[in-house]
Amino acid sequence: MSSGQRSYHEQVDILNTLKLRELTATLPSFVRLFFRGIEPTTSSRTRIAYAYDLHVFFEFLIQNLPAFQGKTVTEISVEMLDEVKSLDLEDYMEYLKFYHCTDNRNMERVNQERGITRKMASLKTFYNYFFKKEMIQTNPAALVTLPKIHEKEIIRLDIDEVAILLDQVESGENLTKQQKAFHEKTKIRDLAMMTLFLGTGIRVSECIGLNIDDLDFKNAGIHIHRKGGKEVIIYFSDEVEEALRLYYEERKKIIPATGHEDAFFLSIQKKRMSVRSVENLVKKYARTVTTLKNITPHKLRSTYGTNLYRETGDIYLVADVLGHSDVNTTKKHYAAMEDERRRQARNVVKLRENPEAES
Repeated sequence: MSSGQRSYHEQVDILNTLKLRELTATLPSFVRLFFRGIEPTTSSRTRIAYAYDLHVFFEFLIQNLPAFQGKTVTEISVEMLDEVKSLDLEDYMEYLKFYHCTDNRNMERVNQERGITRKMASLKTFYNYFFKKEMIQTNPAALVTLPKIHEKEIIRLDIDEVAILLDQVESGENLTKQQKAFHEKTKIRDLAMMTLFLGTGIRVSECIGLNIDDLDFKNAGIHIHRKGGKEVIIYFSDEVEEALRLYYEERKKIIPATGHEDAFFLSIQKKRMSVRSVENLVKKYARTVTTLKNITPHKLRSTYGTNLYRETGDIYLVADVLGHSDVNTTKKHYAAMEDERRRQARNVVKLRENPEAES
């Protein structure tokens, strides 16, 4: 099969596979066993993130533990992992707050509690794998307590802000002179995309991955690829359908660049849009509505989830539509609204009629 015949998602997986091979070549050889072992339960993007995290960990060991000094990363053996104690991993968490990358960029890195927790979570998975395979005798990562994460307030658009945002996408009134020149060429596409985000809550990766054949106007649905490779149908409202149909008619007249024939949303260069270009698009329009909120495609997703939960009160439905594998993730995001609903429900159930109310 030629590259032109592969789907967008297949091409992304191939690129990620090649990137992971490039990264694992800079790691100890035994690490390949780990990546092979977790492949059935992780996405290619997750494995790439693990590879970056492990390289930082091995560099820390070489710089700070006597048993590893004088070694290169690729010279580290699986048996040497038993030299690492839980106190060393606590030092590693401190190290992650601020360190220098040792690659040719020599960049400084700063991690807050979320970044540290994510890197330690990947390390726990790493140690668990080799401990369960009985390739190491100890599992110090299991003894380390992860930092407490302080939940951030979920940023989302209010109802009136959603209406103003879509009006701005349509009119381009508050854009700069330069932005207005592009707006005339892209406003139908931009309105379709923003309406789709706000009306379905799909992820930006799911949006740019849409092909023309993924649209089903007969059943008012789109076929999308979720994280982890799961394929689902998401249904859209009449309002979303109207915006999509307008762009669909425009899209049929565009001759796309070679290799981008199937893509639904195209850039001005007539290529499939990138995550970065969509993020910049959302930011551009959001600034015309609010300067106080940092609005991203993910914030539009949160806005949809909030509105769906407000209208239905069904947290399980919200989890399903948003593609959360664990409903607790959804509950965590919408905990404040759940508390508000519980407060509103306090006087709903009457135990006895109030005689004074009848008189």
